[in-house]
Amino acid sequence: MLRLYDNHLSGNGYKPRLLLAHLGRTYERIEVDILKGETRTPQFLEINPNGRIPVLVLEDGTCIAESNAILFFLAEETRFLPSDRLARALSLQWMFFEQYSHEPCIAVARHWIQHVEMTGAQRAQLEAKQEGGRAALAVMERHLGAAAWFGGDAMSIADIALYAYTHVADEGGFDLSDCPAVNAWLGRVEEQPGHVPMNPAPAGIVEPANA
Repeated sequence: MLRLYDNHLSGNGYKPRLLLAHLGRTYERIEVDILKGETRTPQFLEINPNGRIPVLVLEDGTCIAESNAILFFLAEETRFLPSDRLARALSLQWMFFEQYSHEPCIAVARHWIQHVEMTGAQRAQLEAKQEGGRAALAVMERHLGAAAWFGGDAMSIADIALYAYTHVADEGGFDLSDCPAVNAWLGRVEEQPGHVPMNPAPAGIVEPANA
């Protein structure tokens, strides 16, 4: 059985949870308390030497880290990873955008505001993080003004990657009221069969909803 090391606060952890729900896959979810340093223990570092969640452990014991790599692996030969060469490349383009331009600003601002007591250095950087996040949202808004999805004609892992932190962007101080196309896209994602919310996160063995 697949095993997912995850944290309920993490959008990166939510990504594989959401895809697994859409795929109807059974898996075991293990909560890891990132705020208490549980990703830095010797036991966890054996699973991922980089000391981060999520980590997907396959049936043979192989470990896959990095949320978007996990999405790519799980989506192979499914409708969530386009078979067309260009559409696949565009999906990856948006997933790289999510990790380089979107997540470092929107997710970090959310984490600082919601989950830790900000240091002076973090407070000094917060405005820049929020400015970067607004720029990323503006890029998404322009794209969605002409397209329903990211990377293709249907929902893909690019949409899952971007949805995870966009739908909770308000928790990082981002106002989506001036992003009508983004808001419409969020609604489309949530209307897809198999959609599950970020919280509450399931515990233990997770059976597909249609099992």
